[in-house]
Amino acid sequence: MSVQAPGGDVRYVVLIVLLIPALVAVGLWQQWPGSERVPSQYNPFAPFNVNDPLTPVTRFKLKALDQDPQRCLTALARAKAQGTIDYVEVGSPEIGACQLDHAVRVRSTSVQFSASFLASCPLALSWVVFERQRLQPLAREILGQDVARVDHVGSFACRNVYHRASGRRSEHATAEAFDVVGFRLGDGTRMTVSGHWQDEGPRGALLRRALEGSCDVFGNSLGPEYNAAHRDHFHLGMRGYGLCR
Repeated sequence: MSVQAPGGDVRYVVLIVLLIPALVAVGLWQQWPGSERVPSQYNPFAPFNVNDPLTPVTRFKLKALDQDPQRCLTALARAKAQGTIDYVEVGSPEIGACQLDHAVRVRSTSVQFSASFLASCPLALSWVVFERQRLQPLAREILGQDVARVDHVGSFACRNVYHRASGRRSEHATAEAFDVVGFRLGDGTRMTVSGHWQDEGPRGALLRRALEGSCDVFGNSLGPEYNAAHRDHFHLGMRGYGLCR
């Protein structure tokens, strides 16, 4: 692991990073001398920034924001000011039998969407991180251009898991999951999960590597190899801690 800390010893910073879990557990992190020298992507208490490189701490910080809506909305507002996302706050409405919590309606990011969609604040932030640090770099590497549009089948649905009559609520019931069916490039090239997952060319490669890359960000990333219910889309959700199938 290579960590650069202006004006400090890199080895010292690495030591602090390794000690973070223990320091957090005993409540001493913020009082530890030198904690301010740890780069923000490794610092669990630094403000969340969608431009920070992904590290093992990223998901920890996203989980923490899930428990602190105001901090999450502040981080999302920072991303909006940076021009990385356009959204409107919708608050915490009750829709049908489902209660949202500090949700937003995402209108665009660096991509256009087939439709705007509701998202919990952590889901919106997670999408921006995934898009900027996994999806777009992969698209440039594999296909030589950015993704211009994301086709999806929504995020919010007031229902139980798999539409069952009883049982636990789906992540979609709280707008904490986003179902992606495909991507379109600026030149019109289109790829869909249902049509190109098994493709051995670049479109299939982008789909498979994009799902794999999403595992670094979301709590769970489910695709065609998970079960038949996900044969035609990626389910990108906030529950869990890195389930990737």
